[in-house]
Amino acid sequence: MRSKLSLAHNILANYASQIYVTAVGILVLPLYIKYMGAEVYGLVGFFTMLQAWFVLLDFGLTPTIGRETARFHGGVMSTLAYRQLFRALSLIFIGIAVIGGTGLWLLSGVIATRWLNVTELPLVEVVLAMKIMGISVALRWMGGLYRGVVTGAERMVGLSIFNALIATLRFVAVFASMWLFGFSAFVFFIHQLVIALAELLGLFLMSRRLLPTQVSLDQPVGWSFRPIKPLLKFALTIAITTSVWILVTQTDKLVLSGFMPLEEYGYFTLAVLVAGGILVISGPISSAIMPRLAKLHAEGKHDEMIKVYRNATQLVSIIGGSAAITLATFAEPLLFAWTGDAQLAAKAAPIMRLYAIGNGLLVVGAFTYYLQYAKGNLRYHLIGNAGMAVVLIPSIVFAAMHFGGIGAGYVWLGINAFSFLLWGAYIHHKLEPGLHLSWLFQDVAKIILLAMLPPLILVSLGVTAETRLLSLAMVVMGGLVSIAGALAGSTTWKSWMLGRFACESKIKNLQS
Repeated sequence: MRSKLSLAHNILANYASQIYVTAVGILVLPLYIKYMGAEVYGLVGFFTMLQAWFVLLDFGLTPTIGRETARFHGGVMSTLAYRQLFRALSLIFIGIAVIGGTGLWLLSGVIATRWLNVTELPLVEVVLAMKIMGISVALRWMGGLYRGVVTGAERMVGLSIFNALIATLRFVAVFASMWLFGFSAFVFFIHQLVIALAELLGLFLMSRRLLPTQVSLDQPVGWSFRPIKPLLKFALTIAITTSVWILVTQTDKLVLSGFMPLEEYGYFTLAVLVAGGILVISGPISSAIMPRLAKLHAEGKHDEMIKVYRNATQLVSIIGGSAAITLATFAEPLLFAWTGDAQLAAKAAPIMRLYAIGNGLLVVGAFTYYLQYAKGNLRYHLIGNAGMAVVLIPSIVFAAMHFGGIGAGYVWLGINAFSFLLWGAYIHHKLEPGLHLSWLFQDVAKIILLAMLPPLILVSLGVTAETRLLSLAMVVMGGLVSIAGALAGSTTWKSWMLGRFACESKIKNLQS
């Protein structure tokens, strides 16, 4: 019972934090464009993309430390072995951060002058911003080691509070810095650098409290990479699949950053970022259940692991599915209510709609990866992603170059539809025979279909909104009726409500 409550608290804390972080990050975007200009915001979008590409240097180490931390707390790994592994990974993380950050610093001039299409900003300022980006990206990536320790130890509540604080300093407090020193790219990225340092220090202190003390060890930890050798197969499998995944998900953004004027790229980034809010739905769930699934598998509790897996799928289908349907159905009124720019909303809505549907398929389809992660067998994930990349990466490049953001959006939707409908079924068949059909129809399809009906009925009535307030009201109403439909299709939600009702009735009977 205590374990279930802990998981529920972790998921709720993650959701509260992620919703806040995402909401703050998205709500301030129109202010960035208003006070800094679309070109500077294009640099912000490029900065976000660089952080994603930097994960290529991770080599699967961040998920590995998270999984091994969960295994350590599950009693599978000794204290000495865990400390030796952490020290070895620390050396590797520091080395990669230095190499990666230095590389971005040295390439800053080439990127600013030969890749980005800058029209108004001084090139000197862009080059300087790129150099600061290189350092900031390296520092934020270095925090992945310590974040993995905290996540693997399932200390999600404290981590969630910390993430919310950092997001406030990063997205909101930056306006105080720019008000004092000027609304320029230089001030913006210097502020991000300072916050990246603070974030790294905070994560380091949090992880240090969770590590077993050296006093409790019967021998010195030592300095050796030998503890990593048994994990190389798992880590390299994650590294390859992550690399392929980044290529699939970020190639369109990389290509478009070189072909679009920086100002237009800023608007494209804005639309994709709003649709990317759906991906936040999977973040808290994956952070909470991946170590739990790994722990349950290590303890041999198969039935409990599958129950957690299916309940979490329904939760993501309810929230993620409803969010995707709402964004896709009400893309234009949402963008208009948010920015107040009808022309921007009309141009960005088709792109946002495609990415929203694709992201909705992605967050639900990602569960087959969580299952493989828990079992320590990523072979099928590796094969599937590698085959997908061979066919689809050239398609992304072609679509982005010839059809811009719309073309990239259609390819993104196609990638995730194929992965969800076909490859997910194959993985379930291999790892958990007999699970897929009940998972697909009971935990996903029924919920999504019932979530779609209310918004579609609302749209079919031909309701339009001419003001920002009415547009916002339309989006909120559409989202609420979509969630209501999704809840009606969830067996987990119904069981929880029936149990709560029975419990309250029993208490009333006892009181009477």
